[in-house]
Amino acid sequence: MGDTLEFNEIYQEVKGSWNDGRLRFSKQNVVYKSSKTGKVDSIPASELNLAQWRRVCLGHGIKLGTSTGHVYKYDGFRDTDLEKISEFFKANYKVELTEKDMCVKGWNWGTAKFSGPLLSFEVNDNTAFEIPLSNVSQCATGKNEVTLEFHQNDDTEVSLMEVRFYVPPSQSDERQDPVEAFAQNVLSKADVIQATGDAVCIFKELQCLTPRGRYDIRIYPTFLHLHGKTFDYKIPYTTVLRLFLLPHKDQRQMFFVISLDPPIKQGQTRYHFLILLFSKEEDVSLTLNMSEEDVERRFEGKLSKFMSGSLYEMVSRVMKALVNRKITVPGNFQGHSGAQCITCSYKASSGLLYPLERGFIYVHKPPVHLRFEEISCVNFARGTTTTRSFDFEIETKQGNQYTFSSIEREEYGKLFDFVNAKKLNIKNRGFKEGMKGNIDEYSDSDDDQHDAYLERMKAEGKIREEGNDSDESDGESDESFNPGEEDEEIAEEYDSNASASDSSEGGEESEDESAKKKKAKKAKVVKEKKERKPRKEQKKQKDAGGPKRPMSAYMLWLNSSRERIKSDNPGISITEISKKAGEMWRQLSKDEKQVRVKRNCFSFSKKSGGKKDDKKRKSAGADKDRERGGNDSFKSREFIETSEESSSDSDHKSKSKRKKVNPVTVNAVIRQNRLRLFLIE
Repeated sequence: MGDTLEFNEIYQEVKGSWNDGRLRFSKQNVVYKSSKTGKVDSIPASELNLAQWRRVCLGHGIKLGTSTGHVYKYDGFRDTDLEKISEFFKANYKVELTEKDMCVKGWNWGTAKFSGPLLSFEVNDNTAFEIPLSNVSQCATGKNEVTLEFHQNDDTEVSLMEVRFYVPPSQSDERQDPVEAFAQNVLSKADVIQATGDAVCIFKELQCLTPRGRYDIRIYPTFLHLHGKTFDYKIPYTTVLRLFLLPHKDQRQMFFVISLDPPIKQGQTRYHFLILLFSKEEDVSLTLNMSEEDVERRFEGKLSKFMSGSLYEMVSRVMKALVNRKITVPGNFQGHSGAQCITCSYKASSGLLYPLERGFIYVHKPPVHLRFEEISCVNFARGTTTTRSFDFEIETKQGNQYTFSSIEREEYGKLFDFVNAKKLNIKNRGFKEGMKGNIDEYSDSDDDQHDAYLERMKAEGKIREEGNDSDESDGESDESFNPGEEDEEIAEEYDSNASASDSSEGGEESEDESAKKKKAKKAKVVKEKKERKPRKEQKKQKDAGGPKRPMSAYMLWLNSSRERIKSDNPGISITEISKKAGEMWRQLSKDEKQVRVKRNCFSFSKKSGGKKDDKKRKSAGADKDRERGGNDSFKSREFIETSEESSSDSDHKSKSKRKKVNPVTVNAVIRQNRLRLFLIE
């Protein structure tokens, strides 16, 4: 037989739910580690004085008792384990493992016995059931009744709410009521918070992120009291699992995180973490409400009656002494910016991810703590929205997946080296299913078959870091050709002299070179099937004589008011003229805008019409001179007119000219005015 015995899938009852874990018997102690919370219970071998083997609902179980009065129960053993455990106990603990039968008659009349932290109900000296008194939240008494209420566990489908005991009156001892005696025995071991006495110390108006608000924290010897404007919370120190002290990324603030199991409740909301935010510059002087002798006797030098320093240091120091647990701080990890955390997003909320020596913790909404031993694998995935970030996925052995997204690409190398140093399984999604069967619960190292993938991922991270100077990495990889050179080659292909030049040089080149040229040309033709450049040239040419796009009402008003603005504000610049005009235009009412635009429209039409009429008259006069001078020799006798006819003809032409005064311009101006008036209205 070896020095240790180890068992997997051993269950421990915690407030109505069965939590699995691993149990190890060694020569020095008995160690049980919960798979859910990671909490470790260690029982020194010298304190063991009771060991019972019992048939329970989950196979067989062991009940261990210590000289200090504590009782531990572990279930999930097999029938074949009895012999080797019994021999191990005799050889190393000098304790005999006895078999104890349970009463399964279903009777409800028996004897209640208090043995340490357990209330045992026995029928004919056989235990029917046992109640851990630490699960009792309230105890009420009646005439001949005692009612026990229990803490509720959110992880259980069915919960025990209360149990009532009928206590018959006793004839032997009239001085003490048996109901009150029963209740006092329950309350002495029950987990009932009673605020008796003064607080050890009080911290005023501390900023709390979870639950949100500002709270006065009163430190009592057995529990923590959070007093806010709306809610109050009482937290027993027995529910505190871990303490974390984490520096903020800005190096000016500190997070103090308290992990709780079971969580504190507010309605249907459960708070598994208590997160306090402190400023590093805030100092405080603290005086404990205890004598110096009591402080020295109880805390053994961990605290003193008078203390001063940073506020976060005082709170963490007091909590560490009262809870009697170590404070976890970030390890040797440093990100790209030198901080000990990584900025990322979880469930659409931005926060900070801290790689610790034995896990990851994310603050603050919602807080997440993942231990390395419960992590099955991790995965680095490309970001879904941009190539300048990536996602970090963590999958637990229970099948849950946590995705931390929008991590900067510069953090990839540091995070990869950290994960690789902690010997966590790294895989991509395509390789996920093949790795599940190779995971060993006792080994934290990677298998040999994953080394090639790790090296490939590391090389990829180095390549990404080298390309950080470019803003668009994908664009550079796509544009691997020079557009100017390619256009010249394509133009040469379709040139009329291309075939002649090829044929003239054909005698000088070898057949291999000519074959290579033909292949290259064919590839170019395939690339440029779509001729986009000629399409760009085939644009509609604007008609020079066509109407121009009408100016807006504001532009018409600005053209007429620009000189006035310059005169009112001498030395004003062009940009300031536009700003000033915009302010003046906004101050005008709707009616004033209509009047001013109408006035400007008519004045503009007169100016534009007069200028264009002059141009038309000049062009018409030139045409008349051409007709008189250049076309007389081509007239036949039939068209020779007398002086009267010619004079009448000239009068007729002048009338026709008056009628045909720039119809295009006039129509355009009319359309412009109508459109402006419509827009204003």
